[in-house]
Amino acid sequence: MKLEKAAKQLEALGSPTRLAIYRELIQAGHQGRPVGEIRVKLDIPASTLSHHIAKLVQAGLLTQDRVSRSLVCRADFTNMDALMIFLLHNCCAADSCMHG
Repeated sequence: MKLEKAAKQLEALGSPTRLAIYRELIQAGHQGRPVGEIRVKLDIPASTLSHHIAKLVQAGLLTQDRVSRSLVCRADFTNMDALMIFLLHNCCAADSCMHG
């Protein structure tokens, strides 16, 4: 993963609201959640939720699919794994690892 992509993804997660949305979708697993359920569960106005979801989609952290009449959001686990690997890459290289 390139530094610029990691920075974009971390910036997208830098909002408490977006981080809450992302965590909710991680917990939902591969089936994801309809936007309406996310809105109700996190008590976020629809227009605000739309803005935050768009930012996460642009960063490559979420995908959206139309399923019947619902818009379903899913965490992109491949990109999540790549970001985690990027963050842990070279961990302990300076022999001062706090990771445990």
